[in-house]
Amino acid sequence: MTWGNKLLLVFAGFAVLIGTLVYKCSQQNFELVSKDYYNDELRYQDKIDGVNNANKLSNVQIAQTPGEVSIQLPKELNGLATTGQAWFYCPTNASNDRKMSLVVTDDGAIKIDKRKLAKTNYQVKLSWQTGNDKFYNEQSLKVR
Repeated sequence: MTWGNKLLLVFAGFAVLIGTLVYKCSQQNFELVSKDYYNDELRYQDKIDGVNNANKLSNVQIAQTPGEVSIQLPKELNGLATTGQAWFYCPTNASNDRKMSLVVTDDGAIKIDKRKLAKTNYQVKLSWQTGNDKFYNEQSLKVR
């Protein structure tokens, strides 16, 4: 084999390598945390205020049983009318994200069926309102 043929093989191999890399890169899925990130950023002060309000109360507890995820809101809010939302944010796959309205019992408990959640790591983002006070809490959770 002459040096010209060897050089041709090197260039052809390089072209195949570059073509493969371009194809693989074009197949990657790049997901944003939020599709409406600009408006979310404008409302960030509400989140800061909610964290400050939540820090004045006792901790939010998240526990798991084989069939459900249980969220216990601070005991200071027991018996008060509470509305809000739980966002189970999966950082690795947006198709596993779940947003749910909070259905709070009189003792401040929220029960979520595990069948609605994938077995993965979540960042649980709770935002709720009692009266005129808004609260916000984030915790990590690994659904087993």
